[in-house]
Parts: sequence; C-alpha cells; structure tokens
Amino acid sequence: MKIGTPADKPALTPATTGRTTAGEAGKPAATQGGAEASAQVEISSTAATLLSGVGGANAEFDAEKVARIAQAIADGKFTVNPEAIADKLIANAQELLGKASH
Repeated sequence: MKIGTPADKPALTPATTGRTTAGEAGKPAATQGGAEASAQVEISSTAATLLSGVGGANAEFDAEKVARIAQAIADGKFTVNPEAIADKLIANAQELLGKASH
C-alpha cells in the first residue's frame, strides 16, 4: 500500500558536509547563502599526524614484492594463511577496544 504521492513529498536537496580541501583549510566554510558556517571542528594530534602522512602512512612500498604477489596470484600459487589473518584481526580489535575504554 502506497501512502502519499510523489507530488506530496518535498524535493530532496543534496546535503553539504562542510569539508574543505587542504588549500581551503584556513578559510571559513560558507553555506549556500554565502554566510559563514557556525560549526568549528578540531582534530586530535593523532588525526593530524595521520592526515599529514608522518609515520608509516607515507612510507615507500616494495614494488618488487607487489609484483611477486601479483604474479603468484596470476599463477594460482598465492596462498592465504587464515590463522594469521584471524590473529591480526583479533589483535586490531583488541587494540581498538583498549583505546575506546580509556
């Protein structure tokens, strides 16, 4: 059973997220009418570090290793170790839960 007709429903307008690009970081966000946004967002030092690429996020990767793995997959010789994957997933979950409880 349908309730209402499409003409009874208001038109949907796209929502804005208020995100800015790196070049716009110092500029105040503006709404559609040109007024400044009233929300202020502060990020933690950890988030700032991740965004800046410091640490392992900007590290070089081993192109030869990627090529070897790609070739092993193409040849059907790549094997997955489900125990290692499960152990790392559990360790990551425990780390996240440990950080959340602080």
